[in-house]
Amino acid sequence: MPNTSRPRRSVLYMPGSGERALEKARSLPADGLILDLEDAVGIAEKETARGLVAEAVRRRPFGKREVIIRINGLDSQWGGADLEMAAAAGPDAILVPKVEDAAAVQAVAARLATLGAPERTRIWAMMETPLAMLNAPEIAASSPRLSCLVMGTNDLVKELHAEHTQTRTPVVTALGLCVLAARAYKLSILDGVCNAIRDEDSLRASCIQGREMGFDGKTLIHPAQIAVTNEVFGPSEAELDLARRTVEALREAEAAGRGVAVVDGRLVENLHVENARRLLAQSKAIAQMHGNA
Repeated sequence: MPNTSRPRRSVLYMPGSGERALEKARSLPADGLILDLEDAVGIAEKETARGLVAEAVRRRPFGKREVIIRINGLDSQWGGADLEMAAAAGPDAILVPKVEDAAAVQAVAARLATLGAPERTRIWAMMETPLAMLNAPEIAASSPRLSCLVMGTNDLVKELHAEHTQTRTPVVTALGLCVLAARAYKLSILDGVCNAIRDEDSLRASCIQGREMGFDGKTLIHPAQIAVTNEVFGPSEAELDLARRTVEALREAEAAGRGVAVVDGRLVENLHVENARRLLAQSKAIAQMHGNA
């Protein structure tokens, strides 16, 4: 069963060709790091980047952060070698670009088994084309190795001939389809990047929208975006206080033979307690990951 409990509030793309960037990643408060061999790496640097990423993952200098390698497409001249390297290096996950159907995920899973990749190395799927949106349920159900869907909203907007807007109305349907598929098959799902690196208000609005839609977190393109993203996608102190009181209230109600309780004037049932426990577990996992437990 895919691990959907670990924090994935902020997952930062880092260029695999940048030694200084890979070094800096060791101290960043992101929950996850995507060491990128695809879009962030120029053609002339592909081979060098593969070696740098392989060494970085083997040394495991990133603490408890989740480490993901994004390979080039398997239809490219670099994808096959990228996948072989990643299987040997054993990151937490391998991010496969432009997944459009279940067969693409199944092919990667079969290749990883042949290469002897560690069982803990999962597959993440980039969802960035119209066909991927239409096939989201079959992709989500495609393989036990698949643990996360990652929205590629820049490519999706381009493929749709749409426009980037503040409200993201052109891609809301696509985002919703993928959230539905992820939740139906108990996968994690990450929202796409916010291109406005220096516009904190736009980033915050995008994060709030993503959390309201049900995303676990957001992919990022700059370290300056981490703090806001962690704040929005992490439970606040007020939410945690309410969660604790909710759990306790229903416990007391059940001990008294009642199936419901009232907290702050609102009816509390089992479904509310499940969400409260999820927030409390998330808070504990965040503290453990970043050394505050």
